Amino acid sequence: MITITVNGRAQQVDADPDTPLLWVLRDHLKLTGTKFGCGAAQCGACTVHIDGAAARSCATPVSAVEGAKITTIEGLSGNGDHPLQRAWVALDVPQCGYCQSGQIMQAAALLADKPTPSDQEIREAMAGNICRCGTYPRIHAAIRQAASQAADTTRKGG
Repeated sequence: MITITVNGRAQQVDADPDTPLLWVLRDHLKLTGTKFGCGAAQCGACTVHIDGAAARSCATPVSAVEGAKITTIEGLSGNGDHPLQRAWVALDVPQCGYCQSGQIMQAAALLADKPTPSDQEIREAMAGNICRCGTYPRIHAAIRQAASQAADTTRKGG
């Protein structure tokens, strides 16, 4: 048994230590918001946070995250009101939607590190996340909107 902390809850899973975190999340814990894309850490569909940093769960063995804090799209916000989730809805970002949880998780790590990123910083941070539908302009706009709203809230003392 391996104990991992996912979305604030300690979970025991009976999995081979080399099992990718992605499959532990989806198959053992039934957290299906994290998607399988390429299996080679190249597309970003499987992005989660490990101790606050964006990571590709398809290439991370579950044994490597014992003791770490893992956050999936389901744990980003209890009621879906994270500024990025609100911006994604407001700007109608998804087309097919398959990559979007990975996009949001990558963007959330960016905004946690750089609350008011430049356009170049957004492009660089998001470069490893592929959207086959090509919604990149809307993704970029949603990140800008979420950063702006968070900055407005901070200035207003909220």
